[in-house]
Amino acid sequence: MPSDRIESALRASLDACMAPGHPPRLAAAMRHAVFPGGARVRPQLVLAVAQACGDDAPALADAAASAIELLHCASLVHDDLPCFDDAAVRRGQPSTHAVYGERLAVLAGDGLIVLAFQCLARGAAQQPLRLSGLLQTIAQGVGMPHGICAGQSWECEPQVVLDDYLQAKTGALFAAATMAGAQAAGANPEPWRAMGQQLGQAYQVADDIRDMLGDAQALGKPAGQDVRLDRPSIARALGLEGALAEFERLVAVTQARVPPCNGAQGLRRLIALQGERLLPAAVRSLASRPLPVGA
Repeated sequence: MPSDRIESALRASLDACMAPGHPPRLAAAMRHAVFPGGARVRPQLVLAVAQACGDDAPALADAAASAIELLHCASLVHDDLPCFDDAAVRRGQPSTHAVYGERLAVLAGDGLIVLAFQCLARGAAQQPLRLSGLLQTIAQGVGMPHGICAGQSWECEPQVVLDDYLQAKTGALFAAATMAGAQAAGANPEPWRAMGQQLGQAYQVADDIRDMLGDAQALGKPAGQDVRLDRPSIARALGLEGALAEFERLVAVTQARVPPCNGAQGLRRLIALQGERLLPAAVRSLASRPLPVGA
């Protein structure tokens, strides 16, 4: 099962950096940030694309999936800090800084970023010629000028282009996931970029809709953050009905962007399932109704 494969790879990655003499509270904070995980959508995409492309180097695909998820977890730890969202809950449990304090949360996020690239380097031992491309792809998904770091920083700018913000904040790491899956299997990553970008944008639109609806249980974090922090949001820009229409458009476009491959049908099913998971029918029904006056 892909989920078992992902969890096993993540545990092995964290175990590898826990040599005797390590700081135990930092190690605990890093584990807290990774386990239990959320839906693991991004590493699922890495493995699904790798399998569609032949998956001839499963250890490298596992390492790429782990690296993507570790970087995502690091971004959540930093996103929850008091200087950003000041969120007390993440994935239905206390956020890392709420349990271990702000200093260890910063270090845990930093440690996960470094661990991601250590994991990737170890996983490429049998396929060293693929490492350079993977490093570039994954680094672009998290850094400047268009990665998740840039996406977070748009919230600090006086003027924001909403499409640029959404693409960097969420789409970039999804694109890195689909492209890295192809690269891990020795395939050309470029045809897989658009599929990841579109799915990432759909994911962010769904997040904006649930935030506006106050669906904290589905979010696994406090709701209403976009309004409270005056943050850019598709749901705020287009209204709930407009955002729902945009979400459905993005899911359809994502399915259409699956490149020709033996696993194309399975990938389209995965995208449809993710769409239903992100916005179940009951939530879509709520989003299609006008909000009460004063909401």
